[in-house]
Amino acid sequence: CHRGIPFFSQQHHSRSTKGCQLYDKLADIAATIWVQAGTCCPLRYPAATPSPLFSCTTPVVNTLLRAVSLAFLKYTGWKVKGALPPNGQKSVLIAAPHTSNWDLPYTLMVAFSLRLNVYWIGKSQLFRFPFRGIMMWLGGIPVTRETSNNLVAASVADIQAADGPLQFIVPPEGTRNHNCYWKTGFYYIAVGAQVPIVMAYMDYERKISGLGPVFHPTGDIEADMRAIKAFYASFKGKNADQFHAGS
Repeated sequence: CHRGIPFFSQQHHSRSTKGCQLYDKLADIAATIWVQAGTCCPLRYPAATPSPLFSCTTPVVNTLLRAVSLAFLKYTGWKVKGALPPNGQKSVLIAAPHTSNWDLPYTLMVAFSLRLNVYWIGKSQLFRFPFRGIMMWLGGIPVTRETSNNLVAASVADIQAADGPLQFIVPPEGTRNHNCYWKTGFYYIAVGAQVPIVMAYMDYERKISGLGPVFHPTGDIEADMRAIKAFYASFKGKNADQFHAGS
């Protein structure tokens, strides 16, 4: 089965380059392998834009990536805690603190370790050739400032259309730079899709990462944001001075 995120697929094909054409050819081959392996992807891509990602991997590949991730995290002193609750199969995961480029690889290794089916949004610069293919295979969705206004609506539609487990990772700060406020896109995506928020965390000081409690939005965004920020107040990012979870 093919997965589809129409909003982002249109964005990708509006930038036809040799690199993109090469990726599409490789994606066609990879998609054929995934389909023949009998795996099922949570979202449906149009046949013209197959994009097999992390959640579509075969059990053998998934097990291998999990083993490598667990080994690396153990070797570097990290501990993974928590587990995805039964009602979190479809959910929005907060990725905080987000203060370093290292957050992405560590986040993905934790996701592999916990057997999550993740998508994550990232700046379009991360998806430049020759990294576009591997980033999308790992669940990445490129976002530009020009298209970010439609991100919430597109994400809500795709989460609702998914016919399998899907955890959508969104960093509330939206940037690695010094930032004193949180963006609320993750909140409105969860409210619109009617899914819970799972408070994922990464603490570089204590070297612990994992999944915290499930938060169900009440519709009172001010009160809800205060409660969410209170949970993250004790966590330290790699660049601790760039993360603020205060009110």
